[in-house]
Amino acid sequence: MLSASASYIAAPAAVGIALPEANPSLSITSSLGITFPINLVFGIPTYYAIAQFLIV
Repeated sequence: MLSASASYIAAPAAVGIALPEANPSLSITSSLGITFPINLVFGIPTYYAIAQFLIV
């Protein structure tokens, strides 16, 4: 989970380097405003279910 969370920091920087003409506010908004809530709603329950499956 920690390795996935680093993408919220790295992705906007990578987009800024790869696409200098890109609007940086869009990459920050998409990484934090869209992806982060989806990971909270679906990611944590999925990781929890997988952990429970592996423990039992």
